Amino acid sequence: MENLLLLFAGTVLINNFVLARFLGVCPYLGVSRQVDTAFGMGLATTFVMVIASVVTYLIYHLLLIPFGLEYLEIVAFILVISSLVQVVELFMQKMSPSLYRALGIFLPLITTNCAIMGLALLIIQEGYQFLEALVFALGAGVGFTLAIVLIAGIREQLDIADIPYALRGGAITLIIAGLMALAFSGLAGVV
Repeated sequence: MENLLLLFAGTVLINNFVLARFLGVCPYLGVSRQVDTAFGMGLATTFVMVIASVVTYLIYHLLLIPFGLEYLEIVAFILVISSLVQVVELFMQKMSPSLYRALGIFLPLITTNCAIMGLALLIIQEGYQFLEALVFALGAGVGFTLAIVLIAGIREQLDIADIPYALRGGAITLIIAGLMALAFSGLAGVV
């Protein structure tokens, strides 16, 4: 149990998919203008990560390995991830039309979010057992949500701050992202 807690905390804080592994940077920068939109994207991504990790784990261990088809893992994982994103998109369109419109093109782009594919591949590469894979996926999703909500909160404050003209927009966002990555890397000695 302690190992699972350490895996979760380490994935959220130290090996954060956005701030340490630099996966999922596109939605991190593209959907982080408002906290509520960022939080919705974080929840959608977390859901897809957790479900995708379960399904890809099962497909890999119950279908691909027994039939010697490990070389098809990327194709199989892409099919699983894109199908899950379609389900999330349909669900969000019906249940929260305002969030669906706010996320815009970034919602279907979860399909191409390298954090999700990276998660599925890292689970196989690290040799995680099923429960470890689930905890790893949940930690990755929570870490993604934490990172995107934090930068969204900072960007909301920067919109009303007096920023020098040369630093407005993307420049200050990248500086803040770099400082956040540096801060998260400092947690390596704590957890």
